[in-house]
Amino acid sequence: MSEPVTIHTDGACRGNPGPGGWGALLQFEGKKRELFGGEPNTTNNRMELTAAIEALSALKRSCRVELHTDSTYVRQGIMQWLANWKRNGWKTAAKKPVKNADLWRALDAACERHEINWHWVKGHSGDVGNEAADALANRGIDEMG
Repeated sequence: MSEPVTIHTDGACRGNPGPGGWGALLQFEGKKRELFGGEPNTTNNRMELTAAIEALSALKRSCRVELHTDSTYVRQGIMQWLANWKRNGWKTAAKKPVKNADLWRALDAACERHEINWHWVKGHSGDVGNEAADALANRGIDEMG
């Protein structure tokens, strides 16, 4: 199998809820691809999820992926909560509906095609990939509409 695709994702919101953006930097064999977008009224968590969904969906074939996010919500959701939510009919341990279930389902489906190692990075701490994804997420807000 070839080298993994390295992905950095980030979401941004100006107000929460408010105008939001998502960004993803994909790197493979020395090439880079930048993705970004925005929504007029959303939340930071929705943008974090959207960034991961869009990045994974952009891959044209099944890949090994090293995915870096500064969102503990996304990383914990994937690694700790998702299996139970699915088993419990998309309800939390407190029997409440899972927030952002539409995006969690889309992320779950996007993950099925790939072998993914999830990495958490501290946001705004100088990580080059995270800073690039953050800039793309803010560009998604700036260039919306």
